[in-house]
Amino acid sequence: MTRTNARLTRLAGGLAAAAVVLAGCSDTIGPSAAGDTSTVEDPVAGVAAHNDADVAFAQGMIPHHEGALMMAEVAVDRASDSRVVALAERIEAAQGPEIDLMTGWLEDWGEALPESGHMGGMGGMDHGSEAMGSGMGMEQMPAAGPDFDRRWLEAMVEHHEGAVEMAQTEVQHGRAPEVVDLARSISDTQRQEIEEMEQLLTELDG
Repeated sequence: MTRTNARLTRLAGGLAAAAVVLAGCSDTIGPSAAGDTSTVEDPVAGVAAHNDADVAFAQGMIPHHEGALMMAEVAVDRASDSRVVALAERIEAAQGPEIDLMTGWLEDWGEALPESGHMGGMGGMDHGSEAMGSGMGMEQMPAAGPDFDRRWLEAMVEHHEGAVEMAQTEVQHGRAPEVVDLARSISDTQRQEIEEMEQLLTELDG
């Protein structure tokens, strides 16, 4: 199996898993975070260090980022427009370290890490289920070229919209300052990338 085929195999599994969380997560974090004020106290300072919203954000955003990384890998290999390749490389460079950071938080808190290949737990995310599921299935993706670039950009826009919604939920309901700060950063960065991708789509269709 070639390097590209191996990547596409991993992508197919990751994207199928992504569809689960993107389609079903509106039943979890949205309502529960708004009404759940559970916190964990710092044993030294005696103050609330993090709450359930912080945990849910990390547990949901890690697999969400992993889905983006798999999508980015394919774009680096197959996109024909150098701007799409550059964007995919930026996504890889930014989101890999963020996964490591959130994983470290969960370990420090003694919370469960997301299962490999399982995208569950983060709510308020109906965006992108089609793009990350059948619409982004490898059997339906165009070959490398402008059609692939357009389909990839459309899928990534929806994927980013889901991340922005997740991040805004954390900003509203989170407790740990470092987690809220990351959520704000993710929201700001991905909003900018959405604008960039929408502009690229306009130019590709022009």
